[in-house]
Amino acid sequence: MSGVALRRSRPGNGLFVLPFVVLYALLVLWPLFKGMSISLHDHDLLSDDSFYVGLANFVELGGDERFRGVVWNTVKFVGFSVPLFVVLSLSLALALNRPGTLGAVLRATFFCASVFSVTIVTLVWKLALMPERGLIAQLLAAAGLSEVTPLTSEMLALPVIVLVTVWWIVGLPMIVFLAALQQIPADLYEAATLDNAGRWRRLTRITLPMLSRTIALVAVIEVIRQAQVFPQMWLLTSGGPNNSTRSIVQFIYEQAYMELSLGYASAASQILFVVMLLGVSLQLWLERERRAPR
Repeated sequence: MSGVALRRSRPGNGLFVLPFVVLYALLVLWPLFKGMSISLHDHDLLSDDSFYVGLANFVELGGDERFRGVVWNTVKFVGFSVPLFVVLSLSLALALNRPGTLGAVLRATFFCASVFSVTIVTLVWKLALMPERGLIAQLLAAAGLSEVTPLTSEMLALPVIVLVTVWWIVGLPMIVFLAALQQIPADLYEAATLDNAGRWRRLTRITLPMLSRTIALVAVIEVIRQAQVFPQMWLLTSGGPNNSTRSIVQFIYEQAYMELSLGYASAASQILFVVMLLGVSLQLWLERERRAPR
């Protein structure tokens, strides 16, 4: 009887998740499919005219040299920043995973930077990187070195924005790693110590294997976040010099709100979605291959 009652009550259980499903459909699924629909139209924001053009926007994007450039800039940014986020945040978590006031103060210090808005962070770094009067220029002059203006250099602008971004929000993945480290049973380390295992052996045989899923999680999150990079590039360099720091999101913004070509911008956003999906899929596949038994 209890089994029958349980089966009869199952349809009613869906009412508990119905509010979430409705909100998810309205806030996620509907905009997603609406964007796909708009990408198949020539939609002018100024006149609000819309004409079905099929895949013409995607074909035009394929031949657009500017768009290929911003895709490459975004891929480079993700390729530079994500490994830095994973390695540096994990290193900080390992170093600060200890009791005491000093560890707590340092953890709070690294995390506080991520609380600042992007406007404050970019303003501080833009002042520090100013030619002649900036902090970096003064330090180089005091050391007798020639002045460097990285934000006006095609070779240095993107790496500098990567470093600024990592400095700004490295505290967030650090907190994730700290939480994961505190879930590792202390008995494992005690047993390793009894076996005279050194720090490196404990790190490679206990810590890193236990953190493998967290490392994959942080990498996937950062791929998604950094593929959508826009405000720090816009505020530091406005996409320059010579479009070397213009991202896909900036291209979408310019096409939608400056060129008023919403269909073209929506097509570019669909390609960004595919790029993010490929990056996440590659990361998950590599993690699965690494954990697969040999």
